[in-house]
Amino acid sequence: MDYTELHIAIAPLSDDGRDIVVAQLADMGYESFMDAPDGLLAYAQALPERSPQHDAAALQAPEGTELRASWRTIADQNWNALWEASFDPIVVDGRCAIRASFHAPHPQLEHDIVIDPQMSFGTGHHQTTRLMVRALLGTPLSGLRVLDMGCGTGVLAILAEQRGAQQVLAIDIEEWAHRNALDNVALNRCQHVQVLQGGAELLGGRTFDVLLANINLNVLLADMPTYRKCMAPKAALLTSGILDADVPTLAEHAARHGLRTVRTELLEGWAMMAFEIGRQ
Repeated sequence: MDYTELHIAIAPLSDDGRDIVVAQLADMGYESFMDAPDGLLAYAQALPERSPQHDAAALQAPEGTELRASWRTIADQNWNALWEASFDPIVVDGRCAIRASFHAPHPQLEHDIVIDPQMSFGTGHHQTTRLMVRALLGTPLSGLRVLDMGCGTGVLAILAEQRGAQQVLAIDIEEWAHRNALDNVALNRCQHVQVLQGGAELLGGRTFDVLLANINLNVLLADMPTYRKCMAPKAALLTSGILDADVPTLAEHAARHGLRTVRTELLEGWAMMAFEIGRQ
């Protein structure tokens, strides 16, 4: 499968401007992003119905900025080389390393996760992934059932098992993310992670103690009723993929489905929101 690389130049460039453009592209189906000196690069499967020209034209420029776009098609086999050239290991809160298989291990840390990202989103470099990792590091998981919706590389599912989760279900709608998550689960010798391809329709009558959804605002709003039905009585729902400006919208929507906001964490314009079932 080939991929579309969309290059967006932002003038003047700022972190906030880059984040606003990333959020819009994520809603259009772009799943992987890299910083560029003048803006950003966004990646998605090259599909007949996807027009990068149309996507670029639909972008709303952040206030006071101008956007310029260019695009190209890149072959699937070029992706690993691209990541090897740009993917540096990271350490979250001095406790969890996220690295590629070609990086040196971090045996001194609690968690040393190996991720070969290919085309999937979830290397820890994006603020939303770091927010979710931090949330998981502060959530007791021993013996619990965990759901990772929109799992991407599978990094959160892998961390959940390493933190003692008894069962982990990782789901992504994209076929290439499904393949990548399976590979990374194997790399980390996980024994309790099941990876499925699809969406919220796969959840059926399952229930979970901790639900993770690092997706985007539109999907979170659409699937919130399903998440609520899947929550055990004392379950926690951890969400990200949203800008800090989206926090009131998601909080209000969750409340309409019987969920109470228990905490909100912000990082460089992005947000993580934790919910639990509200008191009756």
